[in-house]
Amino acid sequence: MTEIRRVGVFAHPLRPQSAPLAHEIARSLQGRQVKVALHTQWDEDSVRDTIAGLDVVIAIGGDGAMLRAARVCAVAGVPVLGVNMGRLGFLTEIAEPNSWEQALERLFAGDYWIEQRMMLHTHVERNNQVTCEAEALNDVVLSRSAITRMVQLETYIDGGWTTTYNADALIIATATGSTAYALASGGPILPPELRNILIVPVAPHLTLDRPIVLQEGSTVTVVVLTDTESALSADGVLVADLARSDRIIIQASEQRARFVRMRERNYFYRSLLDRLEPRVPPHEHNHLIDQAPSSD
Repeated sequence: MTEIRRVGVFAHPLRPQSAPLAHEIARSLQGRQVKVALHTQWDEDSVRDTIAGLDVVIAIGGDGAMLRAARVCAVAGVPVLGVNMGRLGFLTEIAEPNSWEQALERLFAGDYWIEQRMMLHTHVERNNQVTCEAEALNDVVLSRSAITRMVQLETYIDGGWTTTYNADALIIATATGSTAYALASGGPILPPELRNILIVPVAPHLTLDRPIVLQEGSTVTVVVLTDTESALSADGVLVADLARSDRIIIQASEQRARFVRMRERNYFYRSLLDRLEPRVPPHEHNHLIDQAPSSD
């Protein structure tokens, strides 16, 4: 494990209650003679240069904070340790804010592992010129804007025409994003170690309504065919307003998000199911098993 000498502590800029905890963690780290970069108000551009010199970033907030931190840390290969102060905290590792001290002990003892997750890169072409680009850990979404009409999206996989979607939106997700908007729209659950690209239409009408799972090396190209106001977002952040004939290209990114994990490596399904349904310990079902009819 890398010796930890420089740590970033990033509070969620939109959650004021995360700032006091960030200061508390920073003081503890300084007591360990660790150099600390503390940020309670930040965006991806403002901390990009700072992150390049860090060994780990502690992100305080919820999944939004983790997505933001993971994107900016990926370029420098810096892992992120998340402290949950949000509602779900599916990406965070420290589930409760008051358990950060034990987590730091394990961090400095080297009792952790690094999980790597695939990301997506997207860019928009208009009149053969690239107008914008973005990275995403969860998903890239093409959707209608405020008006109620559907968008019409001509979709190609590796240069070959696949289908033309008439839908409220089209989600192109990673395995990480398969448990987010894509799951809510009927997509499959993919374990985070998979390096697949997932295509899921939202409320499709008279068009292909099944999700498509692609290999990592695939390229998805979407051409806007409608004059309906539409937009491109990455991880829920607006990237661009789209116009008719715009081409949006999505493929696996060269970057990888890295997360500090202290749970067992098979944590994913239990963590997911705990959020999808109330957890009932197995022993509470024992009486049902005892009453089951014998197969003899």
